[in-house]
Amino acid sequence: MAAIIFDLDGTLIDTEESWDIVRRGLARDAGLAWPDGATQAMMGMSTQEWSAYLVDAVGLPVTPDEAARLTIEAMAAHHRAGVDVLPGAVEAVRRMADRYPVAIASSSPRVLIDAAVEALGIGDLLQATVSTEEVERGKPAPDGYLRACELLGVAPGEAVAVEDAPNGIRSALAAGMAVVAVPPHFHPPSAELLAEATVVESLDQLTLDVVAEALSRAAS
Repeated sequence: MAAIIFDLDGTLIDTEESWDIVRRGLARDAGLAWPDGATQAMMGMSTQEWSAYLVDAVGLPVTPDEAARLTIEAMAAHHRAGVDVLPGAVEAVRRMADRYPVAIASSSPRVLIDAAVEALGIGDLLQATVSTEEVERGKPAPDGYLRACELLGVAPGEAVAVEDAPNGIRSALAAGMAVVAVPPHFHPPSAELLAEATVVESLDQLTLDVVAEALSRAAS
C-alpha cells in the first residue's frame, strides 16, 4: 500500500512568485521595505501564520485578517485569469492516480485550492485535499501531511510527498514520509535538504519507479 500526496503551489501550478509579488506590493503600498528572508520564511506557512508574519515582521499597518483578505483577493484574481500549470503536472497526477490513492496538501487557503483543482481538471482523481488552514500548524510542521495521510487511510511511512519548496520538504520529512523533490527556479532548496529526497527535474520524470525508489530510500 502506498499513496501520493502532492503539494500545489510551485509543484503543480507556478504561483510561488505570484504570492511574493502580491505580498511585496502590499508592503510597498504601505511604504515599507521588504525584510531580508521574508519571502523564504513565508513559503509553506498557513494563512494564519503568514498573515501574522506580514503584520509582525513586515510591519503592515493592518490586522492579520485584513492582510490575509487583501492577499487572497489578489491571488484569486490571478487564478481567475488562468493558473499557470507547470510542465507535466496534470499528466503526473493522472499517472499516479492510475496506481495509488492521490491527495493534495497545500498551504493555500481552501478557496484557492478548490479553484486550482477545478482549473486543472483533476478533481475526479483526488481522494482528499488538505489546506493547512484546517490543521494546527503550517509547513514546515508535519500537520498538513499527517492529516492527508489520515484521510487517505495510510501510514506516513507508506506515503510519498511531491514537493518543491524547502519548508514543504521539511514538513513531509517531519511527518515521516518519503519525498520526491522537484526543485524550482524560485528559491530552490539547499543541496543538503535535497540530499534527503529523491530529486527529479520535472514532473514528467515522476514515474512508478521513482516512487518505489523514494519509498525504498526512506525505509533504509
